[in-house]
Amino acid sequence: MTTTCPTPIRERAQKSLPVPALVVMACTGFIVIMTETLPAGLLPQLAAGLDISEGGAGQLVSAYAIGTVLAAIPAITLTRGTRRKPLLLVGLLGFLVANTVTAVSPSFAVVLAARFVGGAFSGLLWGMLAGYARRIAAPEHAGRALAIAMTGTPVALAIGTPLGSWLGSVVGWRWSFAAMSLLSVIVMIFAKFLVPDAPGQSAQTHAPLTRVLRLPGVATILAVVFIWMLAHNLLYTYIAPYLHQMHLALRPDIALLVFGVAALGGIWITGVFIDRVLRMLTLASVAMFIVAGAFLAAAQQSTVLALLGIVLWGLAFGGSATQLQTAMGKAAGENADAANAMLTTFFNLAIFAGGAAGAVVVNGVGAPILPAAMIALALMALVTVGFGRRAAFPAGS
Repeated sequence: MTTTCPTPIRERAQKSLPVPALVVMACTGFIVIMTETLPAGLLPQLAAGLDISEGGAGQLVSAYAIGTVLAAIPAITLTRGTRRKPLLLVGLLGFLVANTVTAVSPSFAVVLAARFVGGAFSGLLWGMLAGYARRIAAPEHAGRALAIAMTGTPVALAIGTPLGSWLGSVVGWRWSFAAMSLLSVIVMIFAKFLVPDAPGQSAQTHAPLTRVLRLPGVATILAVVFIWMLAHNLLYTYIAPYLHQMHLALRPDIALLVFGVAALGGIWITGVFIDRVLRMLTLASVAMFIVAGAFLAAAQQSTVLALLGIVLWGLAFGGSATQLQTAMGKAAGENADAANAMLTTFFNLAIFAGGAAGAVVVNGVGAPILPAAMIALALMALVTVGFGRRAAFPAGS
């Protein structure tokens, strides 16, 4: 594949946003997140269908995350020069295969392997989607384009995963994964006709990963990614024991629905302001995590306080990926795809760390302490963003 397009992408970029193409990218993100989180809502059905324990079924989530962590950086490094549209179609094809194998296989080992492959294609797509979305929009709308392309994540968390879990409980878990395969085919068709192509990175601008890591601001942004997402995943992963041990009259599925809807509001706010005040927007989002943690820490037997905390938490989280990927794109320049692959890796490492550390906390001192940990980590992230005023989150951006 060549690294050039018939017409330079910037010449084709219009003042108005390429909304249909960005919606297709949002649907791609929806597929990625749905595929990742679906087993969490289907553990009893998966355990019964594959003749394993629920703990064993939970490893289907871990296998996906491991695939993402191991594949993101190598996949993006190997495909830097590849044109973006064929790469997008290959990534969607990977999800079609992984979900289809999951839907039809009677063997836990084969399903586990399919989940690992799905995670690997997740690393590929997350590593290239952010740069692709920014590349097909006019420069002055790049941040807003990324915000639209990232809406698939909160929609999947708020609506997709609960819907997939309900479908699996009604007609069987295999049909949930079959539905994801069908959705992959539909999105591939729309991507073929609605998404413009874009060139890969010119070979002359390829920098070794060690040099990309040393670019001003990149290491700082990665530190913020890990600390901030660890603050999020500590509580998000263990929201059910938190609600139970705080004696709150709030079901986990309702809490996650409120969180997801609030996250949609957060990504809308981010889309409005990100091209003008990236630094202030990021500082405000991290600070809101601290306020949300305070409400959640004080919510003992108070459903109202808990809901306020969850709403603020969702608003703060909704635009976080867009803010961090935009900052990374600005800091890394031509090497944004490689840098975003690092971002994806650190994001998934935070998911791992949140699950492991949260288990220790929940089984030790108890889930009610999780909001305090969330506050402490968010404070660290806020300070790190503050010190990144020169390159990572520059003043005036």
